[in-house]
Amino acid sequence: MEGIAKACTALAALAFLMAVVTSITGAIIVPPEAWSRASTNMALIALCLFIGFKEKGGGA
Repeated sequence: MEGIAKACTALAALAFLMAVVTSITGAIIVPPEAWSRASTNMALIALCLFIGFKEKGGGA
């Protein structure tokens, strides 16, 4: 599950960059608000995956 969480984090970063670019240059097809919402949702999914499926460390 860690790989999926890292992929979600990468997609969240890409969506954030697209939000910045479209807000600077003007909306191409998708408005910046949609990219921002997608970035937030992907980041929340990644956090849930990181926390929910964390490996239990075997201590002494």
